[in-house]
Parts: sequence; C-alpha cells; structure tokens
Amino acid sequence: MKFRWFLYSIAGLALLSGCSSLPSVGPDYEMPEESTPDAWHDAVQDEFKSGKPDLQSWWTAFNDPTLNALIERAATKNYDLKTAAARIEQAAALRGVNAGLWWPEIMAGASASSYQLTRDNTFGGAVDRKGELYDASLSMAWELDLWGRVRRSVESADASLQAQVENYRDILVVLYADIAQNYINVRTLQERIHLAENNLKAQGETLKLTRNRFDSGLVPALDVSQSQLNFFRTQSAIPSLRQELVVAINRLSVLVGEMPYALEKELGVRKPIPVPPEELMAGVPADLLRQRPDVRRAERELAAQHALIGATKAELYPTLTLPGTLAVESSGGDLFSGANTYYSFGPQLKWSIFNGRRIRSQVDAEKAGTRAALHTYEQTLLLALEEVEDNMSAYAYEKDRIESLEVAAESAEKSVELVRELYTSGLTDFQNVLNMEQALLEQQDQLALSRGMVSSYLVGVYKSLGGGWALPDEAAE
Repeated sequence: MKFRWFLYSIAGLALLSGCSSLPSVGPDYEMPEESTPDAWHDAVQDEFKSGKPDLQSWWTAFNDPTLNALIERAATKNYDLKTAAARIEQAAALRGVNAGLWWPEIMAGASASSYQLTRDNTFGGAVDRKGELYDASLSMAWELDLWGRVRRSVESADASLQAQVENYRDILVVLYADIAQNYINVRTLQERIHLAENNLKAQGETLKLTRNRFDSGLVPALDVSQSQLNFFRTQSAIPSLRQELVVAINRLSVLVGEMPYALEKELGVRKPIPVPPEELMAGVPADLLRQRPDVRRAERELAAQHALIGATKAELYPTLTLPGTLAVESSGGDLFSGANTYYSFGPQLKWSIFNGRRIRSQVDAEKAGTRAALHTYEQTLLLALEEVEDNMSAYAYEKDRIESLEVAAESAEKSVELVRELYTSGLTDFQNVLNMEQALLEQQDQLALSRGMVSSYLVGVYKSLGGGWALPDEAAE
C-alpha cells in the first residue's frame, strides 16, 4: 500500500513537471530598456516631416510600374529569401525537438528465435535440446522537468525561431532596397548614355564645322585637333557606361531569381530616373525598436542565449526519471498468458555531486554569452540609428546639390549655344568652344548622377527604417 501511494505521488510530480507555470531555475528574461532620441537630427527636419511613414510598400511612392513588378517577382523567386524560409522551418523543427523532451519516451520491441543446445547442456535430457523463444516488450522512460531544464530549452528554441523569422524579414528589407537601388542605377546609366550620345552628336557637328573652316583657311589645324580630342574623348566614355549598364542589369536579373541578361530586353528601353515623392515622413527613432528586423533579431538572439543560463543551471540539481518495462516471454506456449508476463517500475534519482566545476563553468559561459549578446543588441541599435541619420542627411544635402547642378547645366547649355555663334562669327577662339562643350557634358552627367543618387539615398532611408514589411497588427489595418 505504501508503495502504491508512493507511485501516486510520483505520478503527481510527473503531471506538475509538464506544467509550464512552474518556476524554473535561472533568471527570467526581461527585454533591455534602451533610450533613443526623441527626434532625428535638425539638419533633416525640413525634408522629413513628422508622422508615420508607409514602410510596408515604400517603393510604390516612386510610381514606377516596372520597379513594382520587379519587387513582386523577387518576393517569390529570390533564392536568399527561399533559404531564409527554410531556416525558419529548420528552427521550428528544432523547437519541436526540445518540446518533445516534456513527454515520456515509449519504446516497443519484439523478437523470435529458434535454438539448439549441445548435448552437454541438456542436463541429461531434462531440457529440450531444440526450441523456440518469443518475447514482446513495452518500455518507458520519463525524465520529470522539476527544475525547468526543458522549459528553459523550449524558451530558448522559441526565441531562436523568432530570430529566424526576423532574419527572413531582414533579408526582405535588404533585397527590396537592393532591387530599387540597382533599378535606379540602370535608369541613371541609361540617362547618362543618352546625354553622352547627344553631346557626342553635337561635338561631331562642331568637328565638321572646324574642318570646313580649316579647309577654308579660316582657322588653324589646332582647332581641328582639339575638336577631334573632345569628340573621341566623349566617344571613349560611352563603352564604359554601357559595361556598367550590363553589370547593373545582370545584378537585377539575379536579384529577382533569374539568369543574368534575363531582363536585358525588358529594361532595354530608356525610361526616366524614378523621382522621389514631394512629401516624406520618417517617424521617430524609437520606431526602430519595433520596425528594424536586425534590431529585433538581435533582441531575440539575446533572449535565446539568456534562456540557456537556466537550462544549464538545472543540471546542478538532481534528475528524477520514471522508467518502466512490461514484457511477455515464451518458449513455445501461450505468449500472453499471465505466467509469461513480467514488469518493472520504479523511480530513479541521479545527481552529479562532483564534476570538476564543469556545469558551473558552463553556466558562467552562458552568462558571458548573454552579456555578449546584450552588447551586440546595443551595438546593432546604435548602427541602425547611425544608418538612418546618414541616409537622411545624404538625401537632404543631395537635393540641395541638385538645385545648383540644374542651374549649372542650364547655364552650360546656353553658354555652348552662345560660344558656337561667336566662334562661327570669328569673335572667339576654339578653346572657349572646347571648354564649354566639356563643361556641358560634365554638368549634364553630374546632374543625371545626382538625380539617381537622390532617389537611391531615399531608398537607403526606407531600408534603414526597416521598410518592406509590416507588423501583424499594422498589416491588418
């Protein structure tokens, strides 16, 4: 009777050990409190208004259907995203491995064999020399999670799974930004090639003019040589731009999960550089804690590491296991008769009372790993703030630069018209024509570059804010 009550007590402990509300050894996790600025730096306040930006589909602000289509294709075909999705499945499966330790392990077995003994082992014929043996068994082993080792392991696995989800989101953020920036680069290069070809055509007309004037004896051969220098210098720059365009299209093709050159025909027709919207919002720095996937991932990795302290510390305490076996065995008779049945059941207690401080050293290692994970989280947040500030200021100052470049390009265009008239009339030498044509090409090229950079910097702003996905509660709105 006493043994029966003892078994009932053990069964009660087994049920309690599976209860997640039981306290576990080791410190409980608390999300670190980080202070962030109340607002972004004053230098960018004029360009970015206060308010909540639309980060989930930020690329639609450029109103470019081709860009929208490329991002939609990448969302289903990019291999980095597929790899990240597989990592989530792997983490979910590993979480199941740890959660499975909550339950008993039950094993079944059976065997059948025939035998023949030597004559010397039959005890003078008292034992049959030949026979058959059959047995079937059911065994169980259940380690009770009294100190929370399994609960802490599952807690760590849960956090690791969540970290993989954030890793997927981070790859999504980077992917969409890379596609947008490479697409802007393609359109910028096409514009630069177009401008170079227009300038080359105009410089070709100038070269023809200088040759005619030389043949008429109106100008020296130096004018022809300088005009040729200008023409062929411009011509030599175009192949390099075309090579850059090929590289940009190849990069875009791979980003959307296709072979290089796959987008060559689709992007072959020149289109304008995407233009940023007039009104922009950037939210507040504190939003980075909720929106940036890399910050969220670092926090989840910290939580996963923190839980390992308790999981390891639980090994300092005794483990209670409930083993049991139920089996039947027969040498040819009725296998399932009561006389052929045997069983065993009873608790087993194990306690590592000396291990050369191995377990405590492992606990210390997990604590140090947690401190390292905390510092990684803090550094990730600082880098996120830095990245946003850098991209915002780059966007704001490049917009200021565009205004000057637009005036310079317009002035260079007027200057070329005027200096050609003066040269044709013989009122100025060719050096002024040469200088103005060079200045026009340079200013137009710089203006095209700047327009592309402004749009690319804005993409960098959206990327640094964690754009490309939305929190579940925000996506439902």
